[in-house]
Amino acid sequence: MPDTTEKRPEKEPAADARPRRRQARGERRIAQLLEAAASVFCTTGYTAASTNAIAREAGVSPGTLYQFFPNKEAIAIELGERLMHEMRETYSEALAPMDPATPLEEAVAAAVDRFIDFNCRHPVFFALMHGPDIPGRIAEEHDALHATLVSRVEALLSPYLPDTPGPDVARTARMCVGLYKAGLELVLAHEGEEREAYIRELKNVLYRYLEPLVMD
Repeated sequence: MPDTTEKRPEKEPAADARPRRRQARGERRIAQLLEAAASVFCTTGYTAASTNAIAREAGVSPGTLYQFFPNKEAIAIELGERLMHEMRETYSEALAPMDPATPLEEAVAAAVDRFIDFNCRHPVFFALMHGPDIPGRIAEEHDALHATLVSRVEALLSPYLPDTPGPDVARTARMCVGLYKAGLELVLAHEGEEREAYIRELKNVLYRYLEPLVMD
């Protein structure tokens, strides 16, 4: 006997479901391309990198890459902006106001550990931001980021240097940032136990620099 039960039509996907899926696929592809670009920039530097090398690293055709980015500079800018956004969040955590009773050595170690963690997870940040030929837009944003970092370090140091004139505290903050960057290059150039040894040396350098200033 034939089935005369009325069949309900299958529901069509919501009107915005397909665009959302396409958008999600696009975001995944962009993330894939940025990850590949980070690898290439770390290996060859920004100047020597090419869109073909980035596409090859991502396992896609150059045509697919150009669907999302018109050139290498656009990729670097997008990658740089995302990294700088994350770095600002790191500032908030690493340089949050501390109880002045916190020992200086402990404060230095805590800040260095957070920054080192970020840079070890994203070595391309150092390669991109300190390369000889980075796009002007990234350089401008990084200069602003650097100024913010110095001011945050200055605010962190102020409770430890209550009687020190403001310009002197600012100079000390700039020295700390400069020392950190110099040490960071050595940290990133090594791995394993040797990297850990350089991290300890970096903390020691910063602490020994600050200790007599705080004791005065």
